Amino acid sequence: MCGRARCTLRADDVPRACHRTGSPARTLNMDRYRPSYNVAPGWNLPVVRRDDDGEGFVLHCMKWGLIPSFTKKNEKPDFYKMFNARSESVTEKASFRRLLPKSRCLVAVEGFYEWKKDGSKKQPYYVHFKDGRPLLFAALYDTWQSSEGEILYTFTILTTSSSAALQWLHDRMPVILGDKESSDAWLNGSSSSKYDTILKPYEESDLVWHPVTPAMGKLSFDGPECIKEIPLKTEGKNPISNFFLKKEIKKEQESKMEEKSSFDESVKTNLPKRMKGEPIKEIKEEPVSGLEEKYSFDTTAQTNLPKSVKDEAVTADDIRTQSSVEKGDPDTKSIASVLSDEDTKKQLQKRDYKEFLADSKPVTDGNNKLETSPLKRKGNVKDAGEKQPTLFSYFSKK
Repeated sequence: MCGRARCTLRADDVPRACHRTGSPARTLNMDRYRPSYNVAPGWNLPVVRRDDDGEGFVLHCMKWGLIPSFTKKNEKPDFYKMFNARSESVTEKASFRRLLPKSRCLVAVEGFYEWKKDGSKKQPYYVHFKDGRPLLFAALYDTWQSSEGEILYTFTILTTSSSAALQWLHDRMPVILGDKESSDAWLNGSSSSKYDTILKPYEESDLVWHPVTPAMGKLSFDGPECIKEIPLKTEGKNPISNFFLKKEIKKEQESKMEEKSSFDESVKTNLPKRMKGEPIKEIKEEPVSGLEEKYSFDTTAQTNLPKSVKDEAVTADDIRTQSSVEKGDPDTKSIASVLSDEDTKKQLQKRDYKEFLADSKPVTDGNNKLETSPLKRKGNVKDAGEKQPTLFSYFSKK
């Protein structure tokens, strides 16, 4: 496919580019020609064709984009509809078949542009000969008369399958006539000539290309900047792969977050029911030495108690306190926890006092009956300051 080209040739350079010697038999409409680095369908370009009488050639300026002669006169011409013609089917389609006998022509340009698709972006390339000589295209032309009576000459460029070297860029390319022999065969050949040997891809190595600015995609962009080679950006060359790479990294991060959340949920489900709804409280660690001292003190006190004291009945207050604690009364639990140390001290003092009284009891008689305790005897208890009765006073009383 060929939809943009560079044609900055002077008018007298066109015949030489088409391998025509001498002067043309005549020139037509060459005042309409405007050299440009960025020409497109609808522009006026110089074309070399045979003269009507078959003698010599004509340098004729025509519009790019074929308008068939059978097009309605009141119809607006569309130059983009047939600016290219497939060489494989020119003998089959009526628009082109009738033009093959006498309406063949040559189009000379310095180069053409082709776009390489890269995802949603398109990068233009400028294709030209390495030595800078003009490219020569095979073309067909026709005439059309408008409703105002104006006769319009238009042409179409023939295309073929792309060469092996340019297949990466596009699957079609213009038919390039690389030498005088091929150009003569196309321009002066008879209608019965076979064009298979001419209308084929150009496979020579002198056809080169380079990337140019995407700005030349606009028709208003013109000048030497259109063909200036630019460096291609390697960074971000494959945006689709970069997109999926970022997506994979995002998936990995999400999977890590899900694993962490699932671990937290498993910890919550394994907690006892009484702890699920409660906030986590800080537990203050008590010194180990204090706990050991307290434990050793309680153990020593219990082992030193007499058996009678150990088996002593529990008081009613203790029973009530114990039952309240077992029932789970919160007030009782708190009171019991606060008073536990004081009760222990009081009980120890009480038991020490009882041990002292037990040690001061008199010796039992022959019947192994204990005498009543001095605290339980009737009568007045003598003061500790009074003297004990002696043996002499006993006998004196008798």
